[in-house]
Amino acid sequence: MRAFLMFVRKEFLHIFRDPRTLLILFGMPVALVTLFGFALTNEITNADVAVLDFDKGHHARQVQQRLFSSGYFGLRDYARSYPDVAAAFRRGHVKLAVVFPAGFSQDLDHLGHAQVQLVADASEQNTALSLVNYATAIIKSYEQETASRRAAPAPRVEAVARLYFNPGLKAAYTFVPGTMALILLLVSAMLTSITIAREKETGTMEVLLVSPMRQLPIIIGKIIPYFLLSFINGLVILALGVWVLHIPERGSVVLLIAETLLYVFLALTLGVLISTRAASQQTAMLISLLGLLLPTLLLSGFLFPIESMPAFLQQVSRLIPARYYITILKGVMIKGLGLRELWRETAILAGMAGALLLLALGSLKDRLA
Repeated sequence: MRAFLMFVRKEFLHIFRDPRTLLILFGMPVALVTLFGFALTNEITNADVAVLDFDKGHHARQVQQRLFSSGYFGLRDYARSYPDVAAAFRRGHVKLAVVFPAGFSQDLDHLGHAQVQLVADASEQNTALSLVNYATAIIKSYEQETASRRAAPAPRVEAVARLYFNPGLKAAYTFVPGTMALILLLVSAMLTSITIAREKETGTMEVLLVSPMRQLPIIIGKIIPYFLLSFINGLVILALGVWVLHIPERGSVVLLIAETLLYVFLALTLGVLISTRAASQQTAMLISLLGLLLPTLLLSGFLFPIESMPAFLQQVSRLIPARYYITILKGVMIKGLGLRELWRETAILAGMAGALLLLALGSLKDRLA
């Protein structure tokens, strides 16, 4: 019995002396509970809204005041025409536009009935439905408040929803671009994450490092085969999305392919960086899988609206490459945008790829030192 207790004590000591085990045991549950319980939510807050007010009357101003004091909406801009609203949606500046027709206040006072139009960006299906439902509930509450102050028959405000880009509210428009970004990132990063780690395990890495070949050609040579294979994989995924899942292709196919090439290259350089840091293939695969899967799922805007996250997590999400590629996919495929509207996301992905390549080069030089 004494020997058994000593053995158990030894195991406890092994656990307490290993920071990685303690991090997984205590740190991961705390982080996940905090993320899912407090930080990540499907509830929309401070969504950017444009107002197109043809009425300029008392009731229109009162409805706007209630919308923007609710905490769900924030005024982004006053539009002057429907083309202004369409342009704001194309640029991704607003999620919802509230349109008050001419005579809205007069109709409500004299006829007891008026309409207000809610125009939502339905490229994100769940967000669009939530915003329309929130706005409709607030408008109905104003209707009830107005009715309580009048002896005449209760006025009725009808909220008419209009959905941009995805009028059929197809869920595939929301989830397929996110799935594409996740699969391409994981597959490409995992492919290259084991390359240099495998060389280190087999002992051939030291031969490569002392050979006349420089570090950059070594990394590029490692990337090129996987780049071509991952590009074919990306084309297959895009083809499945368009032809099987019926995602529209409203923008330039050439731009879409070029953006996919850039994203694949970024994912491959990320895998190479992981490979240069990892001691074994198993460690490299574990880092590339767990280290990329959860952040991409939770912080890229794939499952949870970024606008509803705490400010700190919104800043962290800027480091997630999939966030920008999802925006590009939706912009090109669903909204028909071009490089003029998507240059910022493209520049960020290119900058990330260059930075990761430099970090991978630095890791190889460290091994030579």
